[in-house]
Amino acid sequence: MAFGFSNRGDQASRLRQLVCADLAPGGQAARGCHVVSILSGKGGVGKTLLATNLSIAMAARGHRVILFDMDMGLANADIVLGVQARGTWSEVLKGRRRLDDVVIDAPGGISFVPGSSGIAELADLSDFERHQLMAAMAQIESRYDVVVLDCGAGISRNVLSFAATGDTLLVVTTPEPTSLTDAYATIKVLPQFMSDRPGAAARMGGMGLVVNNAINRREAAEVYERISSVAARFLQVGVSDYGHILRDDYVAVAVRERAPVLLRYPRCPASGCIMAIATKLSRDIGQPQADQGLFYRFVNMFR
Repeated sequence: MAFGFSNRGDQASRLRQLVCADLAPGGQAARGCHVVSILSGKGGVGKTLLATNLSIAMAARGHRVILFDMDMGLANADIVLGVQARGTWSEVLKGRRRLDDVVIDAPGGISFVPGSSGIAELADLSDFERHQLMAAMAQIESRYDVVVLDCGAGISRNVLSFAATGDTLLVVTTPEPTSLTDAYATIKVLPQFMSDRPGAAARMGGMGLVVNNAINRREAAEVYERISSVAARFLQVGVSDYGHILRDDYVAVAVRERAPVLLRYPRCPASGCIMAIATKLSRDIGQPQADQGLFYRFVNMFR
């Protein structure tokens, strides 16, 4: 492939070079823990593709990034990253492992915590598990600038609970009618879920849409306009345009090669789109955030 690099170290180094020109003079983004929740109304729309590669793109911009695979039904971010899980965050909750035991140094200079299926509802966690979760969140908040949550698909209570902790909530869709319908359902239920959770409602201004697998910019723009206008009219909810990812054969090739497309083929169309999304997100992180830290957001999700 014409866009490939020889190894992970070279890949990450070259990627940083590609974004240097886009960084403001003096370079680094302001420090502070910003949580990005990535979710979708249905599976198979590219949620994990965005979560993994956006994490890498943010790291290339100088952020300290940790990615959590929170998809309880199909935790597969480790496959996209090409890493071997040595433990999961659920084992941290059970007290079987420490957070440092399960955090993986993943490609692109990010940290990664694998997920697992069969996790109980947050409201059903034992007091011990809650304590373990809170301790882990406190550690994370002190170490990282950006926390990316690859949430599950659908609108279950667990998915919404984790998603609601985000400063930025990115809903991923494709132009297919079923995907659009499910994306709208997600946008509809999130404000209702967050409205009675202290501090969560203040973060609703951070909801955005990403259109994956778009044929071209025009199709992506039409999808965004369709969803955002309906959300504004019937839900009184503002949805920001966070960009799109063009249909690109290199994405499937990278998945088969168990490598992030952004590192393996950094100049392909999909990678360029993801870098543009990261640019917008990195700029938005400089905006005022909610007062509550990550620790307290998770506490309030137990309500």
